[in-house]
Amino acid sequence: MDSENQNEFFVIKALEDGVNVIGLTRGTDTRFHHSEKLDRNEVMIAQFTEHTSAVKIRGKALIQTKHGEVATD
Repeated sequence: MDSENQNEFFVIKALEDGVNVIGLTRGTDTRFHHSEKLDRNEVMIAQFTEHTSAVKIRGKALIQTKHGEVATD
């Protein structure tokens, strides 16, 4: 992974209590390696790393990246 992508941050804002943010590993076997639970209006600032290739978000949240905003339903 190039260092430019590793420095890219994204913001997750919980729109309800109990939003789950789950980090997934990279490599041949994708696995859960970290999770956080956010309550309403809590904000998490995160980035992809050499170990984290994807993030799964469960619950109502607003995700902001340099590419735009996405809201979960």
